[in-house]
Amino acid sequence: MKKILLINDLPGYGHVALSAMTPVLEAMELETFNLPTAVVSNTLDWGKFSILATDEQIVKTIAVWDELGFEFDAVATGFIANENQAEIIADYCVRQSRKGVKIFADPIMGDEGKLYNSITEKRIAAMKKLVSVADYIVPNYTEAAALADREYVHGAVSKEEMCAVAKKLNEMGAKNVVITSANVEGSACTMGYDGEKGEFFFIPYEIIKGRFIGTGDIFSAFMAGYILKGERMQTAVKKAMDAVKILIMHNLDNTDVNRGLIITKYLGEILNGRQT
Repeated sequence: MKKILLINDLPGYGHVALSAMTPVLEAMELETFNLPTAVVSNTLDWGKFSILATDEQIVKTIAVWDELGFEFDAVATGFIANENQAEIIADYCVRQSRKGVKIFADPIMGDEGKLYNSITEKRIAAMKKLVSVADYIVPNYTEAAALADREYVHGAVSKEEMCAVAKKLNEMGAKNVVITSANVEGSACTMGYDGEKGEFFFIPYEIIKGRFIGTGDIFSAFMAGYILKGERMQTAVKKAMDAVKILIMHNLDNTDVNRGLIITKYLGEILNGRQT
């Protein structure tokens, strides 16, 4: 079994971040390990929450793991709580990359054309360092434009512009790029740049009305899992998109939307074609 370290936050109530990614990857027969960036009382969508950043524990944990010689086949990063963590985690991923460890990075920084209030220039610089050693990055269009230092285009974006953004991220060091939540020439799609093939691809999808939190974490987990199981990049992205759609369709009647998607009940159907 390949071993993957998940660097993300740990919610007490809600199927997002580590709580969403772990069951997906374990069901895909990957051995998961966790480095929480924060302990969160519940998903932020409730409007009231408590967050305990784990900066000191991250440093101590990495030091102990180095002393014990723990090794992983892959590292996947998600929510990073602050500037300090961004630098620590970027440096850790640089060291892991030099050992041949695959780095999957989801640079969570903003959405819909706006960066989150906590995102500073120093934080962006640390994320660029992480991008420079990543084997796969999965930003949304807002994050991709910010990292590539390109102007965010409101409304439909041309294929040429999306390719320019992805290529810039590749030139910064990211070997493979997947950009989600893009409106490309009037069509919602996920686009990618396969660095091994030197090819761009666009996969359109249907927008399903409703609020479905945690889908980014779920997509990242499935994509990383399929790649680590040997799938080619474009196939892995398409399978991950299909998996997210199945989960959304099964959760259309979920009244507790702030909790996130119910996941484990439907993993057999997604991974083995079994109806549950």
